[in-house]
Amino acid sequence: MAELRIRAVWLKDPDLRRVMSCLSEDGGTARIAGGAVRNALLKKPISDIDIATPHLPNEVMRRAKAAGLGVHPTGLDHGTVTLTSNGKAFEVTTLRRDVQTDGRRAVVAFTRDWSEDAARRDFTINAMYCDLSGKIYSYTTGYKDIRIPRVKFVGSAGTRIREDYLRILRFFRFHAQYGEGPLDRTGLAACKSLRKGIRKLSAERIRQELLKLLAAPKAIPTLKLMARDGILSEILPYTEQWRALERLPYDPILRLSLLARQTATLQSTLKLSNAEAKRLAAIASMPRVSPDLRPEERRRILYQLGPGTWRDAVHVAFARSKTPKMDRRWTTLLRLPDTWIIPQFPVSGTDLKAIGLAPGPELGETLRLLEDWWIASDFTWTKKQLMTKARTSP
Repeated sequence: MAELRIRAVWLKDPDLRRVMSCLSEDGGTARIAGGAVRNALLKKPISDIDIATPHLPNEVMRRAKAAGLGVHPTGLDHGTVTLTSNGKAFEVTTLRRDVQTDGRRAVVAFTRDWSEDAARRDFTINAMYCDLSGKIYSYTTGYKDIRIPRVKFVGSAGTRIREDYLRILRFFRFHAQYGEGPLDRTGLAACKSLRKGIRKLSAERIRQELLKLLAAPKAIPTLKLMARDGILSEILPYTEQWRALERLPYDPILRLSLLARQTATLQSTLKLSNAEAKRLAAIASMPRVSPDLRPEERRRILYQLGPGTWRDAVHVAFARSKTPKMDRRWTTLLRLPDTWIIPQFPVSGTDLKAIGLAPGPELGETLRLLEDWWIASDFTWTKKQLMTKARTSP
C-alpha cells in the first residue's frame, strides 16, 4: 500500500520547521497531531498546530532553549509545553496514556508508544499524525473514517465517554462540523445511554462546546437528533423553533436566542460572558421589525437599537416570517446601518446648564423630551431649534 501523505503549505512554515527540527535532531521524533492533520485531509483551514513527541517535558524544554525558542510550561502535569518562534506558538505534548479518569479529567502517564497515545484520543479522525514530509501515521481507522467523513470514537465508545463526558457534546459538535451522512450508530447509542453524565461537567466546558456546535454548518439537524434522544434537555430547556433556527446565520448567540426556552438565566447556568448575556437580553427585548415599516420608523428603531441589535432583529424577524427567502426587501432592512449613519443627538446636559437649568431630575427630563422631539422630527431638528424649544417649554 502506498504511503499516505498530505500536501499543505503550512508544512513549509519556517517557524514550524524550526520547532520540529529541534525536537527531531539527534534521533528524536516529533509529529504534528490531531486537528491540523484532520483539517488538511478535509481541505479546511487550520488555526493551531499541535505537536506530539516521545520526549519528556524537561527534554522538550532543554532542546527548545538550546535552539533559542521561547519556552512556556503551560501544562506540565499533562506533558504540555508551549514553544514560540517569532511570536508563533506551538503546543508540544509528550505521548501519553490514561492511568485514571473520573468523567471530567484524567491522570496520565507518559509513554513512547504512538499507538498508546492515539488510543486515548476521542475520535479516530483526531487520532492521526504526520511528519514534516506530510507522511500520515494512523493507528486507528482514522484515515478510512475521514474519507467518508464519519465521526467515530476510538475503541469503545462507552469507555471513551466515561473517561470524559464532554465527549458526548464533542461527538455531536464534530459531526455538525465535519460529518456526512448519518451519525455512527454505536457512538450515538453510547451517548444516549450515558447522557446523564453531562450533569457532571462544568458550565464553562458545556458553554464552549455548545457555542461551537451552534456555529457549525449542520448544527440544526444535529440538535434535532440530540433533542430526540434526550441529550439536548441535559444541556438546557429548549424550544423547537427548528425552521426559524435553520434560517438564521451561523451565529451561535443568535441561534441560542431562539433555541433556549429562557435566555435570562443562561449567564449563570452556562457562564456566558457579560457581552454574550447583554446581547441575548437585547434580542429578547427588541421590537419586531419587517419590510412593512415606513422609512422613518426604520430609522427610529435603528437609532434606539444600534446597528448590532438592529441586524439581530432583522435576522430573527426574517427567520420567524413566512417569507420563503431573504429577498431584496429584507436585505435592504439588513443593510440599513450601512446606508444610513445614525446621527448623534446634538444637545447635551452642559448645553442645558448653560441656559440656566440646574443639574438634577428636571434637567434629565428636559433632555429626554428634547431627544423625543428630535426623533419625532425624523432627526431633522437642529441644535438651535432644540435649544429654542428648551427655552420656551414650561
